[in-house]
Amino acid sequence: MLCITDSESMKKKQEGKKVPSEGNLSTEKRKAEDDIESAEKRKRKKNKCPTPRPACSWVHFSREFIKEYSASHPESCGLKAATKAASDAWKSMRVEEKAKYTKQARELWDSYLSTAPARIPKPRKQTKLVTRCSPGRLFNVLQRLSPEQNAAVKSMGFGSLLGLRCRTLRRSLCLWLLERFNTAGCSLEICGMCIPLSPRDVEIVLGLAASGKDVINSGPDDLIVDLRRSYNATNHGISVRLLEERLTAPEAGEDFKRSFVLYALGTLLSPTARLDVSPSFLHFLTNMDVVHQYNWGKFLLDRLVREVSRFHQGKQRAVGGCLLFLQLFYYESISVEGSHSSNSSVVPCLSSWGEEEISEREKRQRELGGYGFGEVICKERCTGLEFSESRGQLDGSSEGKISSGVNHDSVFEQQANQANVPSLLTSNDVLCGNMEVGTESASTICQNKEYDCNGTLNCIDDVIPEETCIFSPHACPLLDCNFTGSSEQLSLHFSSKHWDCGRRFRYNIPLSVSLGVNEQFLVLQAEEDGVLFLLGKGIESLGNTVIVTCIGPSSSQDRFLYDVVASRGVSSLRLKSLTECFPGRVEGLPPVDFLLIPFAFLGPSGQLDLEVCIWSSTELGADCT
Repeated sequence: MLCITDSESMKKKQEGKKVPSEGNLSTEKRKAEDDIESAEKRKRKKNKCPTPRPACSWVHFSREFIKEYSASHPESCGLKAATKAASDAWKSMRVEEKAKYTKQARELWDSYLSTAPARIPKPRKQTKLVTRCSPGRLFNVLQRLSPEQNAAVKSMGFGSLLGLRCRTLRRSLCLWLLERFNTAGCSLEICGMCIPLSPRDVEIVLGLAASGKDVINSGPDDLIVDLRRSYNATNHGISVRLLEERLTAPEAGEDFKRSFVLYALGTLLSPTARLDVSPSFLHFLTNMDVVHQYNWGKFLLDRLVREVSRFHQGKQRAVGGCLLFLQLFYYESISVEGSHSSNSSVVPCLSSWGEEEISEREKRQRELGGYGFGEVICKERCTGLEFSESRGQLDGSSEGKISSGVNHDSVFEQQANQANVPSLLTSNDVLCGNMEVGTESASTICQNKEYDCNGTLNCIDDVIPEETCIFSPHACPLLDCNFTGSSEQLSLHFSSKHWDCGRRFRYNIPLSVSLGVNEQFLVLQAEEDGVLFLLGKGIESLGNTVIVTCIGPSSSQDRFLYDVVASRGVSSLRLKSLTECFPGRVEGLPPVDFLLIPFAFLGPSGQLDLEVCIWSSTELGADCT
């Protein structure tokens, strides 16, 4: 018997076969099951076929350009050469030339957002915050600056950073805030409320300008070739350590200014997931004489939203953006001292929070129960005059730069700059502020002085049309509020006192709104400049009347194009008109043209559902229709 067994075993060995053990059989069985399960997962993922994301403006341009380029250059080396030519042409185009493709991409993107299913965010298991936002590094550099260098920093509009006292981030608080940051609505959902964020908040907290030209970090590469070489810029970026070494030099000229802005962006204002500074920032630093004219508040907030969105989507482990702004905004917006307390009234708030103040605040927060416990404070942090004086002290601004005590991001000052001032003049040569018009007309103190007007009125025949003053008082549109002030004061009042009573919107982007049966109006506030609009509703025999008015001086020449879209099934009705300016809410329908929406477009409960889009200028609105 033994010999037979041995012979069989030898026979199997000769045939190259092995007798599998029981453990090997189970292992092979599990492996086969795993392979089957993986194949089924791949099949389900393939059959899912998600809706592809729409292309960006560059893709729309390149498709059109490459087609024309290939037809006109048959001798070219193929797609690579055509793509390179398209890239060079795109970089040399002006913003106005790109508007056609930007509009096309925006329309497709809006359609995609309205039809694509909501994306389920990836679950995050991160318990520790990783960030390159380091106020301590900037603090150490600021301590070594000479008086001449401090003056150079102020001349660029970054003087508020010289008051930085906070050296460390409270990472647990920042991570808690990131989990409650709504990037779609640019708001924080804390303490049971949705608190919107705007460039104005960046100005109040950090002291950076919230008006002016947009910061555009793109352009032809040949314009920054020398600058890239001087900063040893690589594909990874500009070294932060190199910038620190440059800032130790005693000079305070253009090279120092550029290095300081790059260093501030890379360590505090707009850091990314990397330790290096993006060389694309060099595009808006070619001319250092205009740096103070940029809208840094909007730039900082846009970059923060972008970085937090990437973090939520799981695309990066480190969090970019200015997290110090979120931390200080929380301290200023949530009170832990009781209902009758008030936070610091110093503007900007950056200088009010040092290590001792933050430690005391964190201690009070723990005693109260942790983050999220407290009272949301809705109060005016400052008036336009107080803020302008604060900015003047920090930035070294002269009286010529801050006229009539009006905050530098005032919508009126911004519109005046865009219109080159003559738009403020009336037929009676009325002009408020520090400017003078007419030598023969009599002048008198404007009675709107209590609303921040420090100028005089020039009048003819003893007629003083004070209602034409840009500081003429405007009433709060809400029925239970008796506030009256200039447009700038009203904008600040509404965003701080009644931010939950209206809707915030962005110019040129449709906003979905709903007016109930008994609702007569809705207040809309622009995020870019804080201008207030009223969406009014009335009833006529054929349907509902709709009109959008702007709260501003009745003599204002600024008019905004707007359109409304009402839908019913597959049918839609689109109407458009121009806004008129009124100093507040008008009882009944204003004496201007209105839009009529038939009753057939009402919702099942009698509500009026609309998509409202207000354009930042009539020219832009005409191009986009």
